[in-house]
Amino acid sequence: MSIVTNQNTARLSSSDDIDERKFVVALARGLELLRAFRPGDILLGNRDFVERTGLPKATVNRLAYTLTTLGYLRFDDAAGKYALDTGVLSLGFALLAGADTLELARPHMRELAREIGAAVSLGCRDGLDMIYLETIRSETALTLGLAPGSRLSMLTSSMGRAYLAVQEPAAREALLKEFDDAPAVDAARRAIDDFARDGCCYSFREWHDDVNAIAAPFRDVRNGRWLVLSSSGPASSMGEAYFRDTIGPKLKALAARLA
Repeated sequence: MSIVTNQNTARLSSSDDIDERKFVVALARGLELLRAFRPGDILLGNRDFVERTGLPKATVNRLAYTLTTLGYLRFDDAAGKYALDTGVLSLGFALLAGADTLELARPHMRELAREIGAAVSLGCRDGLDMIYLETIRSETALTLGLAPGSRLSMLTSSMGRAYLAVQEPAAREALLKEFDDAPAVDAARRAIDDFARDGCCYSFREWHDDVNAIAAPFRDVRNGRWLVLSSSGPASSMGEAYFRDTIGPKLKALAARLA
């Protein structure tokens, strides 16, 4: 059972091993308020927080006040809304500064992006989403690529499917049960079958009508977690065969090197 009630934004699921005696619900709700901000959001009001978290308005008011006092939110008097403040930025920099794998991966990702003419990204799991840690766009071609901090569904993204493919069967099934989109779950299962055959997962025109993508996971032994490399490009100029036959082997080789 999810601790945070909104099914669209909840980051904790029944698949997580939670000791409720140690779990601080108030802290989880405060963090969920911060997670309500999405790429491109600058200001959010109390109504936005309520809609995105499912929390009562009175709870949102108290949490927003506390986060503002601590420097994680800033209240804009003119707009009557909140913006993320420097406390969040310092946490993000602390995470990235300690991510040795990200520093190691960047030059290799840049070289691969230049070679294949497509964007190359690195991401990890965040709840039921995948979050982008870095994206390197090709310098030689017009390519797509989401910015760091962007999120994609675990079901429809190649990155999320690759993450699911390397989980233990019981853990994977528990995650899939969290989704109520049967067609997307079926598509994710087919992608997991692709991984068993090809060692990578695909998302061809599924996340977006003109986006093809491929992903390969690897184990970050430094931090004990799974990371995923992905590559994406416009489907109109980069067909499925190019991703399977050209990008796939190179992406898997880079994942193996980083592991």
